[in-house]
Amino acid sequence: MVIDDSNTIRRSAEIFLNQAGCEVILAQDGFDALSKITDHEPDVVFVDIMMPRLDGYQTCSLIKRNAKYRSTPVIMLSSKDGLFDRARGRMVGSDQYLTKPFTKDTLLTAVREHACARA
Repeated sequence: MVIDDSNTIRRSAEIFLNQAGCEVILAQDGFDALSKITDHEPDVVFVDIMMPRLDGYQTCSLIKRNAKYRSTPVIMLSSKDGLFDRARGRMVGSDQYLTKPFTKDTLLTAVREHACARA
């Protein structure tokens, strides 16, 4: 699952992941994502930090608080690369932090590491 309010980021991630044979669920914000998570139960969630209504930290926290999805890897996406942002992501339960713009390789490496660890 890719959660980002930027259509460009969502589409880029979707193309990279589809080319690798992944099924991709897209959401434009945290509220949209929370309704889709229960329907699709993604193996890995990529979530942008800066989004309207429900930001990435809040979205990650809500996912991790749910016993059913606690073990679902959540990877934070951000154009910020500060220590504070990374620490805040860890505090809400994120499993990894990727800086945007990401490359196809960094995205697929994260999927392999976290999806395989779950299997």
